Amino acid sequence: MSVRPRSRPGQLEIGLAAPTAPELPSLAIEADWKDQQRLWGHPFHPMCSYLAMFPAALAHAFIARYSRPGDVVLDPFSGRGTTALQACAEGRVGVGVDLNPMAHLLTAAKVDPPTTLQLGARLSELRLRWTEESEPWLELARRSIASPGPLGVPVPGPRGAGPDAPLPLEVALCFHPRTLGQVLMVRSALDLDDRTDRFLAGAITGILHGRSASYLSEVMPNSFSMAPRYVRDFVARTGFQPPERDLFRGLAAKLDRLFRGGLPRSRGIALQGDARDAGARAREALRARALPDRARLVVTSPPYLRVVKYGYYNWLRMWFLGIDPAAVDASLDDGHQLDAWLPFMRDVLRGLREAVTDDAVLVLVIGDVELDRGRRITNGSALAETVWAGAAEPEGYLLAGVALDDVLAHRKMTRIWGVEAGRATKTDRLLVIAPTELGRRRALAGSATPIDWGRAGASVARTTRPGQAAPRAPVRDDAPPASILAPDAADVPPRRPGGHGPARAHEEPRPRADDQPAPELRPAAAGPPVRS
Repeated sequence: MSVRPRSRPGQLEIGLAAPTAPELPSLAIEADWKDQQRLWGHPFHPMCSYLAMFPAALAHAFIARYSRPGDVVLDPFSGRGTTALQACAEGRVGVGVDLNPMAHLLTAAKVDPPTTLQLGARLSELRLRWTEESEPWLELARRSIASPGPLGVPVPGPRGAGPDAPLPLEVALCFHPRTLGQVLMVRSALDLDDRTDRFLAGAITGILHGRSASYLSEVMPNSFSMAPRYVRDFVARTGFQPPERDLFRGLAAKLDRLFRGGLPRSRGIALQGDARDAGARAREALRARALPDRARLVVTSPPYLRVVKYGYYNWLRMWFLGIDPAAVDASLDDGHQLDAWLPFMRDVLRGLREAVTDDAVLVLVIGDVELDRGRRITNGSALAETVWAGAAEPEGYLLAGVALDDVLAHRKMTRIWGVEAGRATKTDRLLVIAPTELGRRRALAGSATPIDWGRAGASVARTTRPGQAAPRAPVRDDAPPASILAPDAADVPPRRPGGHGPARAHEEPRPRADDQPAPELRPAAAGPPVRS
């Protein structure tokens, strides 16, 4: 994500200030990522739900085709870190850049994680601290719940992330007093610049709210935060009483689920900043680590026109992290009108040219957007073609083609908003470009490469003959995976007695009846539809 470019004052319609978008040649890439399980990939991927993300299987389809172990794979709009993590899981150097501080934290937690021994030690330390200090934190939680809002009792912010501030009413309504006391203590103790604490914070954001016993609050779905005013109205109207949940037990269970597949095969790099500077900053960070400083593959999904307000739909998670959601939304690009968005995309692609190898392949996942606040967008259903004509071609890129990925309506989280969901994307167009003819030919030649889907997170394209060993990626020498919970304390999700059932079957995000908002929280006005 990047800083919002200025649009023209008084603009009444969303038009196209660029050459007419041509119809581009198709690229025959089989969309076999759609045939994989929704949670295919490294177990770190579902650390925390994140709207407008593409599946790890899609990232793998291009990582396996167009990169080799040791190559750098870059995503200048990293979001929750899907591309960067999957690249690390497959022995590449994944680099993710995003302006959103929550996105940066999630990416960093995944591509530069601690070991289970470090996590276990820190979790034990926090649990012991709660045992010794629980009474004052419980008293603070009770007082905050009794008197929330701007004139209420100040509570400590995250360590190093701002001054004490009263607890917002909508936060107080979400948690049982004991759970809130634990949340406040842990929130004040975590240092988000520390690798271990950052991972714990990312895991906690993934269990803050959801519609099952795995989550600390049940008032909202896990995939996004309902509008604060609707949370307040719902609680007042229904008399909702939050159930007591133990943060330490829930966090330990979450960590066990995340580490089912061990650590990624290599470490990556997460940077917070403007996508237009992503190339230069990535090269600097790579050189500082004595790594190749140019990416051989870029897989990214640029922000769409006003489709997602990342701060607004993650307000409770951002409160926990000490981030102002309004400031995040004001800084990101998602509110562009098309004639301001295209120059921005051109700047991004210009900045990437010096950061990619001569034979690099760039894959831009661009969704169709039909409406913006009810107004039809000119050429919104051909946004990939518009990006090519107005941003990529003028910067000297060569076109390999466009592959289509129809977004299945029943898999979109935005279906809960009903008819208003028409503004979200129905088709993703994968614009495949290259900086040179060498890269374009590599993109064309690799399009027919069959992909091995046998090992989620460590697969490679089938470029070897039967019986021939596949290329080996450097293996991390960190401690092997170990359970953070004792066997008798293992978390058993609802409706899975004894822990039976498919791994991570209850993890987010996917269509799930028990993780949708209560009927009272479903009015269309709760928020505009978004792509998911």
